[in-house]
Amino acid sequence: AAGKGVLILNDLNEAKAELKSMLVDAKFGSASSKVVIEEFLDGIELSCFVLTDGLHYKILPTAKDYKRIGEGDTGLNTGGMGAVSPVPFATDTFLSKIEEQIVKPTIEGLQKDNLPYKGFIFIGLIKVGDEPKVIEYNVRMGDPETEVVLPRLKTDIIKIFKAIANQTLHKIDIEIDERSATTVMLVSGGYPEAYEKGKEITGLENISGSIPFHAGAVLKEGKIVTSGGRVMAITSYGNTYQEAIKKSY
Repeated sequence: AAGKGVLILNDLNEAKAELKSMLVDAKFGSASSKVVIEEFLDGIELSCFVLTDGLHYKILPTAKDYKRIGEGDTGLNTGGMGAVSPVPFATDTFLSKIEEQIVKPTIEGLQKDNLPYKGFIFIGLIKVGDEPKVIEYNVRMGDPETEVVLPRLKTDIIKIFKAIANQTLHKIDIEIDERSATTVMLVSGGYPEAYEKGKEITGLENISGSIPFHAGAVLKEGKIVTSGGRVMAITSYGNTYQEAIKKSY
């Protein structure tokens, strides 16, 4: 929908005027017949990833992705231009709030509603002041957050999946790499607008100490060529996220 019909309003009078324009004057056509009013949340976003076997849960490393195409968080939105893990501003106190106020009630709610879900829960959060607020839920991982979360898992992912299948997740310890991980997305020229495909990617043999994740790329006649907008993510480790970012670039 590209944000069409979403209005951020600054005061009650402005809100009343816009409500009239939608409900009475059909500002957005037939779609104006129903209006959803939500609290405006002003803060910084991050992602929390949880694994559950339906009874128990484990919280994976947090991550933050960066959506805009330009440097300094400018320009058009994309599917994600990069990510960092752990999230620098997520303190131990803040992470405890996420678990107590959001993760535990979520798992308990699934059980209460008799929803026997096993797998990933992706909780999109926003930090408002010092409080976590939920923006969205997904039952999958995120991209490019996956490229910084999974590389920090030192425990075999197959062992974790088996524990989920057998509902013995509480019996295993998930070991996390203490280093920071960052990923930087390589994209086709013109993305997120019109871009060409079929461009050869060279220099992959020179990547050392980083992990390349192929996305919009295919092997064609012995050459790796672009096939989409977001072509490849380069993940690196560092003692700080600044060090890791430098390696990815």
